[in-house]
Amino acid sequence: MATTTTHTPPARSGLIGGYIRAMDKLSRLSAYIASALFIAGVLVICQMVFTRYVLGWSTSWQTEFTIFSVTGAMLMGSPYVLMTGGHVAITILPDAIGGLGRKIMLTIASLFGFAFCAALAYASWVYLFEALHGEWTTGSVWNPPLWPALLPVAVGTTLLALQYVADILRGEG
Repeated sequence: MATTTTHTPPARSGLIGGYIRAMDKLSRLSAYIASALFIAGVLVICQMVFTRYVLGWSTSWQTEFTIFSVTGAMLMGSPYVLMTGGHVAITILPDAIGGLGRKIMLTIASLFGFAFCAALAYASWVYLFEALHGEWTTGSVWNPPLWPALLPVAVGTTLLALQYVADILRGEG
C-alpha cells in the first residue's frame, strides 16, 4: 500500500524521525492485516451464502466471525487512514483562519484524538486481559473465546493513539 498523503512531510532525523518512520511502517503493516481480516470476512460471507442457500444447511459461526473480522479490519486499518489523511475531517474553520491559527487548531484536535484513543486503548487492553484470564466466551451457538475478537480492538486503538503522536511530531497535528 502506497502512502497517498496530500502533503510533503518534512524529513526528520534523530529519535523523532525514527519514531515517525517506525509508526508509519507499523501503520502500513496494520493496514495489510486489516485487508486480510476484511478479505476473510468477505470469503466467510460467501461461504455462508453458498452453504445456506445452495446446500440448504444451517450456519452457526459465519455471522459472528464476519462481525469480528470486519470490526477488527476497521480498527486495524484506522492508523493507516490517519497517517494518509484519508479520514473525514471538517476543516472549514481552520482553513478559513490559515497559518499559525490553523496549525494550533489542528494540533489541539489531534491532542483530543490522542487522548480519546489512549483512553480507549487502555480500556481495551484491560477488557482483553479480563476476557483472556476469565476464559470468557461469546455466549453464542458457536461460543468461541472472546479474546481473539478483542485483540484487534486493543492493538488497533493503541496503534491509532501512537499514530496521533507521530502526526503531532511530524507537525501535521
